[in-house]
This record gives sequence, C-alpha cells and structure tokens, in this order.
Amino acid sequence: MANRPDIYTRVTAAIIADLEAGTPTWHKPWSTDHLIGRITRPLRYTGVAYRGLNIILLWAASVAHGYTNATWMTYRQALELGAQVRKGATGQMVVYADTFHKTETSDTGQDREVSIPFMKGYTVFNVDQIDGLPETYQVPSKPVLEAPERDNQADAFFTATNADIRHGGNRAFYACDPDYVQMPPFECFDTSEAYYATLGHEICHWTRHSTRMNRSFGRKRWGDAGYAQEELVAELGAAFLAADLGLSPEPRAEHAAYIEHWLKGLKNDKRFIFQAAAHAQRAVDYLHALQPKPEEVAA
Repeated sequence: MANRPDIYTRVTAAIIADLEAGTPTWHKPWSTDHLIGRITRPLRYTGVAYRGLNIILLWAASVAHGYTNATWMTYRQALELGAQVRKGATGQMVVYADTFHKTETSDTGQDREVSIPFMKGYTVFNVDQIDGLPETYQVPSKPVLEAPERDNQADAFFTATNADIRHGGNRAFYACDPDYVQMPPFECFDTSEAYYATLGHEICHWTRHSTRMNRSFGRKRWGDAGYAQEELVAELGAAFLAADLGLSPEPRAEHAAYIEHWLKGLKNDKRFIFQAAAHAQRAVDYLHALQPKPEEVAA
C-alpha cells in the first residue's frame, strides 16, 4: 500500500495518457457510438449528478468499457437494492474532498482547533455491471436524435445570465474589458450542438470577469500558461453545461493548440486537473445560480 500512487497521481496519469493520444477525456463521450440515449452527467444511484472531476473520470470509463447507462453505485449500494455486481467486474475510482479536525497545542500552551483538508477515493460500478437491479435503472434501447434546430431550453438558460451576447462576423470570443461575448450567427454553424457548445465555452469565460468570479491565473498575454489554464476551465465548463442542458458538446478546433500547455501543467503539478475541474464546476454553478427560481417562472 505504501508504494501505491496517491489519488492525484493516478488521476493525472490517466488524463495525461488521453491528452498524449490527442483525445481530451472530457470529449470522449461524444466521439463514440457506444453510449445510448442523451448524454448526461454521470449519476449517483439516487439520481443526483456527480460534479467536477468525477464527471470526467466516469465519462472516460463509460467510453473505455462501452457502458450505456449514466448511473453508478458502490458494491454495498447495489446489495441494498437486492442486486449483485458481476463477478470479476472492475470498478471506477471517484474522489471527494473533505476535512478533519484536530486539536493542537500552541507554543504558548493554548489549544486550538485545526482543519486539515484531504482527498479520498472510493470505487463505484456502472449499472451495466450489475445484475438484478429494479427496472427504473434501465436505459432506452435506441438513441434519442433531434433535428438541428434552436433549443428553447438552452436559449432560455443563456438569456437568463443577462450576459451581453452579440452576433455577427465569423469569430467566437469573450472580450473581457468591454465585457461581452461575440458569436457568429446561429445559421453559420453546421449544427445547433456546435453553436451551443461554442456559446457555453465563451459564457464560461464570461464568468471570469472581476465583477463575477475574478479568475485570472496570472495571465499576461495571449497563449501563455495562464491563458491555456483558462481555456481548460472553459473547455471543462462547456462540457459540464452541455450535459446539464442535454446537448452534445463538440471539440473546438483550437484545443489542440493548448494540449502542450495542459500536458506541461499536468506533469508539473499533479493537482492541476483537480483545480481546473473545480474552477469549471464553480463557473457552471454560478451560471445556474443566475437562472430564475421555479416560483418566478410560475409567476
């Protein structure tokens, strides 16, 4: 056990392998024909969606093993449902952060409570690996396809942010100082998914403004390490958003330009991807918090 790589090292090594193969882990679910139905965030057995880095880990595992179900659970949870994980099945590690508290005595003899953060991993299994589950855990037998057209739910979501979203030209970008998102017209995109994936990416950049999440990573110029780190946050955030909105994100052509920066960050700092995923999750949480409450919609 003493020589077993820690959680940060194990997760980072897996994502480095994907990037070196030219395939960002968070795009894998949309480049495979193994998954059935609408793409969604991975779900706990209670139906609650996973968050942050666990989304990436479970998406990658689904593609690697051809799982068609979004739901995961522990061995014990399966037993509690009267089901059984198949013999020989290999689970997937997920992680969570917590703190424990202990009392320390200072040099002056005063006791004080100290909070110490830690990261812990545990193993879950996909529903496809489990026999005897209730029918509610089954999935559709055919993919759900939709014609490329405007998505009212997605349009309402982005409108509710009150971001200044302008349309015109042939470039998509976020301008920080004037504080607006520039998008080509909807009709210029090959598919509606491409439009919303691009808008999701730029709206995640929009959250970095000093009046919102004040996220800079020390960036000084286009293309530097801070710029690449912000691009990774926007990439992950757009993928999380697409899953929340029931859309399929599409890889941005320019992501290849940042892979070298991302690999350097991952190899130099085993917590790099954890931090990027946490920033992306906070950006998406911020955007969700801007949505009208159910009672406001009803009124």
